[in-house]
Amino acid sequence: MHIIEQAKSLLDFNQKLDISLLDGVVNMMYTGHGDAQKQAGEILNTLKEHQEAWTRVDTILEFSQNQQTKYFALQILEKTIKTKWKALPRNQCEAIKKYIVGLIIKNSSDQITLEREKVYLNKLNVILIQILKYEWPKNWPSFIGEIVGASKTNESVCQNNMEILKLLSEEVFDFSSGQLTQTKAKHLKESMCNEFQQVFQLCNFIMTNSQNTSLINVTLETLLRFLNWIPLGYIFETELIPHLIETFLVMPLFRNITLKCLTEIVSINAQTYEDKFAVIFNMTMTRLKQILPLDINLRDAYRNGNSDEQNFIQNLSLFLTSFLKEHGETIEKNVEYRDLLHDALNYLVLVSEVDDVEIFKICLEYWNVLAADLYRENPFSTVSPILLCLRNETPARRQTYQTILSKVRRIMISKMAKPEEVLVVENDQGEVVREFMKDTDSINMYKNMRETLVYLTHLDCADTESIMTEKLMNQVNGSEWSWKNLNTLCWAIGSISGAMHEEDEKRFLVTVIKDLLGLCEQKRGKDNKAIIASNIMYVVGQYPRFLRAHWKFLKTVVNKLFEFMHETHEGVQDMACDTFIKIAQKCRRHFVQIQLGENVPFIEEILNSINTIICDLEPHQVHTFYEAVGYMIAAQNDVPTQDQLIEKYMQLPNAVWDTIIQQATANCDSLKEPEIIKQLCNILKTNVRACKALGYPYVNQLGRIYLDMLNVYKVMSSNISEAIAQHGEICAKQPLIKQMRVVKKESLNLISSWISKSSDPDMVVENFIPPLLDAVLLDYQKNVPEAREGEVLSTMATIVNKLEKSITKEIPKIFEAVFECTLLMINRDFEEYPEHRKNFFILLQAVNQHCFPALLQIQPAQFKLILDSVIWAFKHTMRDVAEIGLEILLKLLINIRDHQEAAQSFYQSFYIDIMQHVFSVVTDTSHIAGLTYHSQILAHLFSLLESNNILVPLAPQVQNPAQNIEFVQQHVFTLLKTAYPHLQDAQLRIIIKGFFDLDQNLPAFKEHLRDFLVQIKEFAGDDTSDLYLEEREEALKKASEEKRRVQESVPGILNPHELPEDMQD
Repeated sequence: MHIIEQAKSLLDFNQKLDISLLDGVVNMMYTGHGDAQKQAGEILNTLKEHQEAWTRVDTILEFSQNQQTKYFALQILEKTIKTKWKALPRNQCEAIKKYIVGLIIKNSSDQITLEREKVYLNKLNVILIQILKYEWPKNWPSFIGEIVGASKTNESVCQNNMEILKLLSEEVFDFSSGQLTQTKAKHLKESMCNEFQQVFQLCNFIMTNSQNTSLINVTLETLLRFLNWIPLGYIFETELIPHLIETFLVMPLFRNITLKCLTEIVSINAQTYEDKFAVIFNMTMTRLKQILPLDINLRDAYRNGNSDEQNFIQNLSLFLTSFLKEHGETIEKNVEYRDLLHDALNYLVLVSEVDDVEIFKICLEYWNVLAADLYRENPFSTVSPILLCLRNETPARRQTYQTILSKVRRIMISKMAKPEEVLVVENDQGEVVREFMKDTDSINMYKNMRETLVYLTHLDCADTESIMTEKLMNQVNGSEWSWKNLNTLCWAIGSISGAMHEEDEKRFLVTVIKDLLGLCEQKRGKDNKAIIASNIMYVVGQYPRFLRAHWKFLKTVVNKLFEFMHETHEGVQDMACDTFIKIAQKCRRHFVQIQLGENVPFIEEILNSINTIICDLEPHQVHTFYEAVGYMIAAQNDVPTQDQLIEKYMQLPNAVWDTIIQQATANCDSLKEPEIIKQLCNILKTNVRACKALGYPYVNQLGRIYLDMLNVYKVMSSNISEAIAQHGEICAKQPLIKQMRVVKKESLNLISSWISKSSDPDMVVENFIPPLLDAVLLDYQKNVPEAREGEVLSTMATIVNKLEKSITKEIPKIFEAVFECTLLMINRDFEEYPEHRKNFFILLQAVNQHCFPALLQIQPAQFKLILDSVIWAFKHTMRDVAEIGLEILLKLLINIRDHQEAAQSFYQSFYIDIMQHVFSVVTDTSHIAGLTYHSQILAHLFSLLESNNILVPLAPQVQNPAQNIEFVQQHVFTLLKTAYPHLQDAQLRIIIKGFFDLDQNLPAFKEHLRDFLVQIKEFAGDDTSDLYLEEREEALKKASEEKRRVQESVPGILNPHELPEDMQD
């Protein structure tokens, strides 16, 4: 700790800097621990923030023995350059520039130093780029000439200069958005293009004459950064392309970077040079066949290759797919290139077989584009066998790709990714288990592969069927049997549902299911049976069209699923329930009709044996089962029959519910027993799922349990409050109390679910809302914060969203109960009660959207509280809450504009306040994600003034509403000048002018706001030339004139007194 005591002297800028002490503090920061490390960090931060800190950078860099200390010094310098460069005296700018250039040359003057100081040198290069953004071209017009000249004197200096040019290109062309103003970025881009000839000559000179492999490599990497912006003549009208292909593509050392350059070139869309692309293709393919013969086993070669060789295969996939997507048609039409096209496609097939997911994704994207393109060109050529008889020819383009696409079908089928519905998987240890975590990457891959295989099936249905049938036969005879092979095959079969003609699909599917059922009988072992069962369920679930057309088969499948519901192997029951619900949704009507050869609808049989079917299922599986049966009953259109089915369907849960209610009536304490509370949770969850499936017809069942449920809700609340009163808030975490809260939450979920599906708002408002509000609102208000349910707020939001104007009269009552007490819970900090804070603003959003007049009726003090809460919301650190806050504010401003009388007092009281708060979040970097909303709100506020919507003075000193614009302009000027005194007056005036001139053009307004955010980070000093203010002013003038022209073209938009003379009549 002794060093920390001494370290405070580093902050005294009247003393000479003790470099060894600074090295010690930096070491403590990186290698120490505990308080010492924390204090070292604080001292270094304070030192870095000191406004004179940059004056010590040269001393630190010269005398420090610690590389980390040097980085620390460079961080100080970088920050100074980014924020204060324009405010520094010119002589100091020149001195810093000279010093950095000198350091760069010193550390790159020979190959050994260059390699040893690589990381340090990179940081110096970055700092030079920051300087260039301010100095070049105005104060350093000779920069490009100097860097090119220096490069010719020394190869290692040249190598580092290439790194500098690469960084400059990235900074100007790739990362300028949000870092540079639009006008500044435009000028830098123009300067780069105008001076590129010297740079190009240097690159060309190096590629032609140098023997230094490191230098050539970095030159190619720099060239790669240039290719997406340089004038096309440099690419197509020089020897660059032949040089890349003939010299560097064949050299293993440069193969990868060269292929990346060629990929960038062939990705260009330039009709003028279309013939050149064919030549590039020809030359590249010729060289490629020398490097990689077409008869190679690429899959093995990739597996055994080193990282460079594997990268080459990935780069090859990018080159081929980029070329074929952009210029495939040009090659296709030219007969002399037909063989080359086939070679390229065969390479892509070989690359697609490689075992690497990222490489496969690249190929997959191309196969998808190609198959979709071929299908769309002639969608009806494979619709049905009947049409095929009439027109037997395959379209010419399809013939070109026929052989290749057959290979692609095999690859898709053998590599098919796992669909979301499949829950039974093989883990890394080779065990068959239930999947708990969804693999989103695999799901996206499945969607892309499925789409591709569907197109491929449309292109040649017979070929797809033949490959799948052959592979299935090999599963049955055992020659290709493995879990992986069976899985991918069945996932592929399931993925092409609907792509075949119905007759073909029927024939094919009967074979598939028969073979899979046979396989299930034939294979021994639980794991084998679980894998086959999961595949049977997946395949049948994917073909509802077939099931709807074949009742007997549908009934057999559903009975098989009921069998699987008793199979205890991990995941099988879950999948059986999930498949059952999918089939129930897609074939629902067939279960409530009497089918041929049946005496009663199948739903009756299910309801009669419901007990037996679900006896081995877990509670969450029972809930899924109930939802599935609910979809079937919802399909019964005869209301009396449907009511009878619902009564029978809910018999089991209702019997248990009635028993619990009878016990509770006799003795209320029974509702404290863990087993009873657990049963209540399950019954309510079953009801929620039943309601979700049945929709509005659930009303009778809800009516049966509604008042009892609200009484149970009150008792649970009372139990929870009592427990908290006796044992403190800690007991809210106890399992029993948590279960009681689940009962409350599920009751609210059930009400929300039904109301959101209800179709008679008046009946809901009259019969269901009054007892609900009485039970829920008072309970919420009087409970301790820990016992309040966030779902109360979301339920109220659902009610408002569904019932809209019908509930307006109840809004004051709802607000009185939930508003202030919730606000007190959430406005102390940004972290506590995350569920309540989000739901609170969702409720406010719903009221603002649907019951806005209710907000205008409440007391001014409470209205101000609401507005304050909205302002507080959009300043929130939780992004979703901040976003809801901005949405509410924007909608509130739009709503209030339509209520003229209320609007004027609103503007007078809150307009200036709102604007200030919005500017405070706009300029907060942690809120950059809300920039679109910030732009919309500010543009709206400025346009209100211009469109004369505000008819009252916005401040006491404004005598006449006509002066509002002038007042707001001056107010914003003062506001921004106070917050950012380093901004020049001329700069600010143009920023504010832009806010008004662009308020009807949102994209331009947003970019203008982004420019403003760039400028506030920089101290401009007296020299504002690189802000190009005159040019920006001219652009804004044009925008203003255009806006005026648009307004003049619409009669009535402009005030009659604003019309020009020639339009008065």
